[in-house]
Amino acid sequence: MKNFPAQYAELNQWMEQFGQDQPAVMQAFGKLHEASVEAGVLDGKTKELIALGIAITVRCDGCISFHVHDAMAAGASKAEIAETVSVAILMGGGPSVVYGIEAMQAMAQFQEQGL
Repeated sequence: MKNFPAQYAELNQWMEQFGQDQPAVMQAFGKLHEASVEAGVLDGKTKELIALGIAITVRCDGCISFHVHDAMAAGASKAEIAETVSVAILMGGGPSVVYGIEAMQAMAQFQEQGL
């Protein structure tokens, strides 16, 4: 099983380092992320759950780590994450089952850390 909290921390470090090499790109990406999850008609939690569903269907481990973490930080419950996984399975088929399980593992690991 992957260690999703460790992956989350490591990716943050690498993105920070990459931001030193390519500050304009990472600053723009950071602003895009902030604007995209800012509450509007949809709240931030809902937007993070949408991002998680997409992360599962495109099979992005790092994205799963980030969006499970951020959805939980925004108040997403286990049931909401599980339903998000269910919709991702609808859209992505069998591979989304595997990556959906990873999202549930990530959630359990972040819960163990008190998130």
